[in-house]
Formats: sequence, C-alpha cells, structure tokens
Amino acid sequence: MRLSDAALANLPADVKRPQYGRDAQKVGIVHFGIGAFHRAHQAWYTDVAMNGGDRDWMISGVSLRSRTVAEQMNPQDGLYAVAERSGKGEAISLAGAVRNVLVAPENPAAVVAAVADARTHILSFTVTEKGYCRDEAGKLDLAVADMGSFYPLVTQGLAQRLAAGRSGLTLISCDNLADNGETLQALLGQYIDRRAPHLTRWFEEECACPSTMVDRIVPATTDQDRGRVAQRLGSVIDEACVVTEPFSQWVIENRFAGPRPRWELAGAELVESVRPYETAKLRMLNGAHSLLAYCGLAAGHAFVHEAIGDPALRRLAEMLLYHEAAPTISTAPGQDLTAYAAKLVDRFANSALNHRLVQIAMDGSQKIPQRWLATLAENRTAGRSSPAILSGLRAWLRHIAGDNVAKWGPIEDPLAPMFATILASHGRSALAAMLLGRNGAVSGRLGLADDELGLLGS
Repeated sequence: MRLSDAALANLPADVKRPQYGRDAQKVGIVHFGIGAFHRAHQAWYTDVAMNGGDRDWMISGVSLRSRTVAEQMNPQDGLYAVAERSGKGEAISLAGAVRNVLVAPENPAAVVAAVADARTHILSFTVTEKGYCRDEAGKLDLAVADMGSFYPLVTQGLAQRLAAGRSGLTLISCDNLADNGETLQALLGQYIDRRAPHLTRWFEEECACPSTMVDRIVPATTDQDRGRVAQRLGSVIDEACVVTEPFSQWVIENRFAGPRPRWELAGAELVESVRPYETAKLRMLNGAHSLLAYCGLAAGHAFVHEAIGDPALRRLAEMLLYHEAAPTISTAPGQDLTAYAAKLVDRFANSALNHRLVQIAMDGSQKIPQRWLATLAENRTAGRSSPAILSGLRAWLRHIAGDNVAKWGPIEDPLAPMFATILASHGRSALAAMLLGRNGAVSGRLGLADDELGLLGS
C-alpha cells in the first residue's frame, strides 16, 4: 500500500501523524523548489505550527523542472515521513503540510494562479544558489531567468494580484545566499523592472523579502532509506520520505507583508537581523562541509562522518571553524561561536545519516565565494593566514580538473564546460588564476592575492 490519507488507519500506533483536518485547510504558501530539504525544514515547521492550532497554511509546492517530486508526493496526498536519525536511534513522524506539487513546465498557468490566489500570503524558495540566475557581476542574467526559472511565474502572479486589488506577499528565500532576502528582492526587482515595470512600485511598497538562515542536514534519500521507512510504517510505501538529523534551526528577519504561521512553535527564531547567524552558518557549517567534501573525496571517503573521523581532516575542519571562520564573524548577543563549532563537529560525526560528500561537492563554483573566499579575504585584510581554506581550494581545483571522476563520477557544476575549456586550452596551471585570481570567473572581487595563488600550486 502507498502512503496516503486513506492509508493512515493502517499505520502503526507509534507513528506520529498530523493533528489537524488536512482536507479542511486552505493553501497559504506557495513554495518553489520542493526538494528534500524543504520537506525536512520549512514544511516540517509549518506542520508543527498547524499541529499547534494554526490553520490554512497548506503548501502548494512547485517543481521548476522535473516531475519526479510530483510523482512521489501527489499520489500520497502530499503526506510523507520525516525520519530523524542519530546515535540514539530513529524517530518517525508524518508531515501533512503539503497539499500538492505543481510541475511548472507542464502547467505554468496553475503556478501563476496559485501565486495570485487571495488566500496565498507567502512565497518561499529553495532553488539553490544557481536558481537565482545571477551573472558574474551578481546581477540578474535576464536571458537565463526567462528560461524555466521562478521569475516569470512569480511576476505574472504578482501582476494578477495587483490587477485584482489583492495584498502583497511575503517572499522568503531559504537558500544559502548571503543576505538572501535582500538578494531576492534586488534580483526580482530587476526582473520586474524589465518585464513588468508597472509592478515596480507596488512590489517595493506592498511586498516584503525577509532574510533567513536555515540549518538542517538532509542527505539525499536512498532506496535503502525508503525501504527502512516502509518497515517502520508497517509495509506502507513512502516514495517522498526524508531522512534528517534531530537538530534544526531557522532564523527569520521579523519583517512580513501579512500573516504567517507561528513557526516559532517548532523553534524558529524571529530576529531584527539575521546576518550574524547567516554568516556563521555559511562560513562555519557550509565552509567546513565543503572542506570535508573535496578533501574527503580525495582521501577516498564517501560520507561526512567518515571524513570527520579521519584525524587529519578533523584537524583541518577544526582549524577552519575555530581559527579561520569564527574570527571573521561579528556575533549577535548571546551567539557563542565556540559552542557552535563544537556542535557542528558532533553533528558531522552522526554516522546514522550517511550524508554523501559528492552531494555537498556539487555546484562548488556557486558556493565557495560565500563559504570560503569571503573568509579568506577578511583574514587577509586582518593579516591572518587561512591554511585550511587554501587546502580546500587546492582540493576543489583537483576535483574540477577530474582527479575524482574515476571513483566518484562526473563533475556536477554549472561551470563545468568552462573548466573543460580552460583545461583543454591552457592546462591545469591556468585553473587557479583564471577562476580564483583577481576578478576570476568564480572569485570576482574576492579574488586571491598572488602569494595565495602561488600556494595553490598547479
């Protein structure tokens, strides 16, 4: 039997399930990029809020490309299991906040209608760094944005809201971007200026784009995970289940254009400024993750817990956390970076998750500027060296040059064609300078100094 509303009566009694009438709830959120992370994070927070008494915050998910998630979730009435795993065991609960998944290429009008619906109050996004369609200068690449991104759909939906005299929306980026709310507002504003200028003033005055920081480790779900969850559900099959850690964090700038769920019931923090938390997450958690990914793959490790269990890599990660990243972060009151770093190392060592390093290594050209290069630049200005980050950059250059392909598969990166062209035309010796030097294709204004490039070797 496939998981669905009809299958709930057949589940074991110890499986937690939604405590609200799902059919009676209206959709209040449209989410773009409904992958595993969203299901384990924002949708889970929303489910907790509705279990706590909030109503009409169901989510319509939007898949911008593949129909895979729709095929996983729609036959299950949007239900899915969240499996929290740690050394203490596994806890299973069903999340019910997702109503359905719309596949944008197949029915863009339905997505636009969902954005325009009077009952919708929030748009949220987990489209990854590359989903924002930025050019090398960080501005919107309009041609790319017109081809299958969220920008046309959101703009058309907002235009229908304006025409119908409806309220503005809160648009919440949950991606690992510095100042993600400001970034979303600026880029969508650029798109609106070019494609629907009559919306510009209304968007600026009636909509809000609060910044957020999201944190929960969510490995890609495997067939083995699905089989294990099916056993816990009494042989009921769940194609949409997610596996995650018990820890989660969501810090949100307290700036909304209208109503919102009480996400704080699940532990969300509403703050005046997200930046200290966001910077710590990007430079410490994400920075150490990328370091472990590239150095760990080179050392033959498959999973994060294996890499952090390697004494040499653990020392390298701790050097980044305590001595390179933490000194560059201006903390919020009560924010303890030493305790945060120690917690991260413990989380990385969670062997119950099997978080694959190749998953973290994807799209490195989009990630390392904010994860490593900003830290490197600040340390350089302060007269401090960053040997752990330089080690990571060396490992990344070798990774994109193909050193890991035989063991770990092809390079997954939007700039992979550029890497191949540089290698074919100039050889490995040119990679560091052309990608990471002053105004490099990846580094931009965060380019390495000549002495740092020299330390990377060829």
